[in-house]
Amino acid sequence: MAGSFSLAHGLRVNEVKTHSKTIGYLLWIFGFIGAHRFYYGKPVSGAIWFFTAGLLGVGWFIDLFLIPGMDRQADARFAAGRFDYSVAWLLQTFLGPFGIHRFYLGKPGSGLIWLLTGGLFLVGWFYDFCTLNEQVDELNRS
Repeated sequence: MAGSFSLAHGLRVNEVKTHSKTIGYLLWIFGFIGAHRFYYGKPVSGAIWFFTAGLLGVGWFIDLFLIPGMDRQADARFAAGRFDYSVAWLLQTFLGPFGIHRFYLGKPGSGLIWLLTGGLFLVGWFYDFCTLNEQVDELNRS
């Protein structure tokens, strides 16, 4: 989905949407595991949210207001292309241990490994939370 925004000096710059606020808010519901922060390409704070239950709920609540800004930053940072970030993230978040997101990204070998090992005993599932945006970005740029 394409859009545009104005810069301070009246210039128009085309912007391509790679991430969705709707998906961001959906994943925010699971914010105690940091899903929305991972989705927007913030793996360090996502991991902190994961291990602290969203900073004991305080950071999770504050993120309710920060999601629009995180969405704009992700749109500017990641490349649009053949693979949809939102689809990959929904598959990762809800079916990650089964490797469905890896099949979607054209990685059937690792998808099969994830399927047979529960996402490499959930360690690979967590790894994909930290790297999925980069995986999709790399595929979209190639």
